[in-house]
Amino acid sequence: MSRIIVISNRVSTGGGAHGGLATALHAALRENGGIWFGWSGERVEQFTGLINFQRENGVTTATVDLDDHDIEEYYNGYANRTLWPLFHYRIDLAEYERDFAGGYQRTNKRFADTVSPLIEPEDLVWVHDYHMFPLGAELRKRGVRNRIGFFLHIPWPPRRLLVTLPEAEELVKALLAYDLIGFHTPEWVESFCDYVCHELGGTLEGGNELVLGKRRVRLIACPIGIDAAEFAKLTESDTARQTFERVRESVVGRALIVGVDRLDYSKGLEERFLGYERFLTDNPEERKEVVLLQIAPPSRASVDSYQRIRSTLEGLAGRINGAHAALDWVPIRYVNQGYPRDVLAGVYRASKIGLVTPLRDGMNLVAKEYVAAQDPEDPGVLILSRFAGAAEQMPDALLVNPYSAEEMSDAIRQALIMPREERIRRWETLIRDVQEQDVVWWRTQFTEALKAVPERAR
Repeated sequence: MSRIIVISNRVSTGGGAHGGLATALHAALRENGGIWFGWSGERVEQFTGLINFQRENGVTTATVDLDDHDIEEYYNGYANRTLWPLFHYRIDLAEYERDFAGGYQRTNKRFADTVSPLIEPEDLVWVHDYHMFPLGAELRKRGVRNRIGFFLHIPWPPRRLLVTLPEAEELVKALLAYDLIGFHTPEWVESFCDYVCHELGGTLEGGNELVLGKRRVRLIACPIGIDAAEFAKLTESDTARQTFERVRESVVGRALIVGVDRLDYSKGLEERFLGYERFLTDNPEERKEVVLLQIAPPSRASVDSYQRIRSTLEGLAGRINGAHAALDWVPIRYVNQGYPRDVLAGVYRASKIGLVTPLRDGMNLVAKEYVAAQDPEDPGVLILSRFAGAAEQMPDALLVNPYSAEEMSDAIRQALIMPREERIRRWETLIRDVQEQDVVWWRTQFTEALKAVPERAR
C-alpha cells in the first residue's frame, strides 16, 4: 500500500479541533501511513530547512520555519496580495511585484529541497492549493518521479483575467508537471483548459486529459465536502445544546439569520450588510422580527485590504444599527472572533436562515455545515450565492446574486415566510447530497484517480 505525502502551506496537527479538510487528510494518513509537510507558521531569523517531526493520533507531521523575508514575499506578498485577489476576480486589488514573485519561487524551491528526501519511490504525493503551484515542477527537477497530484481549493479565474498576471505562463506550465489536477467545479476545469489551449497551444483529449508537448495531465472536478455525520452529531453535544438555548433566548422569539465567514473581501460581507439593510427598509412591518448575527474572525491583519474591509464593515454595522435599532432591538450583531465547531453547530441549529453569500468562492463549507446542523423536523433555510462553488451541488438552496441588494432582500423575506413543508423538502434534498458527497468521498475520488494515472503519464 502506497504512503501518502500531503504537502500544504500550513499543517494541521493531530490534536484539537479542526475542519473537514484536516479530518479527511488525517484519516488518509492514518490508513495509508505517510507525512503531512508544510510551514509551521513560525518565523526564524534565517531559513535553515530544519524539520520538526511530530506524531500524534497516528499522524506524522513534518514542519519547517520560514524567515521574515519568505513570509513577507511568499505568504503575505505573492500568495495573499497577488494570487488570492486575482483568483477571486479582484484584479483591482492584486499587487504585481517582482519581489513577491521571486520570493514565491524561492520559498517553493526551499520546500522542495526540504521535502524531497522524505519521499519514497512508491509514495503518492498530494500537494494543496495556490501557495504551491510550482512545487510539483521543483520536485521533478530534484528527481521525484512519483505520481504527484495537485488540488486547488480556490476558483481558477477566466483566461481574460489570468493573463493580467505577469508570471501566468510560467505558473501554468509548472502546474503541468503534476499528473492530476483537481478543482471543485467543472467551471474551474474549463477555465484552466481554456488558458492552456488558447495561450499555450495545448489540446484536450478524452474530455479530461490535457496534452502539451510530451506532458499529459489528467483533470478532475471533485467538490470537497464535510464530515456530515460528525457535524450533525456535534449538535447533540452539551456545548451545542447550551449554545442553542442561549442564542434562542437572546433573540427573544425573533428569527435569527446567521453568517459565518473569515473576514475577507471575497466573502461579500459588505454586500450582505447592504442586502440586509434593504430588507429592513423594504419590510418595515417585519424588520423587528429578525436579527442578523455575523461572525467574522479577522485574518491576514497585516495586509492593507483586510484592514480596510474591517473598517468598512464596522462603519456599515454602526450605520445600520443607528438607523434601524430600537430600545429593545438591534438589527445586526457583528462579532470579530472565531468559535469552536461545537459552538457553531449550536448557532447554526438556532438560526432560521443561513446567509452564505460570497462574491466568489472555491466551495464554501459553511453552507454544508449549516445544512448538516439543522433539525430535520423544523429545518432552517439556506440562502446561497450562485457564485460559490457549493451552488452547483445545492440548487435547492435559495440561490442569489450577492451583488443585488434587492435579490438578497427578497430571498430573506421568502425564507422567513416559507412553509414548513417546503423547508423540509428543500432540506432533505440538500442533506442527501451533503451526506453522499462528503469529505471521505472527496478524498477517495481524488486519491483513486491519482493511483490510476498510468506509468506512461509519469
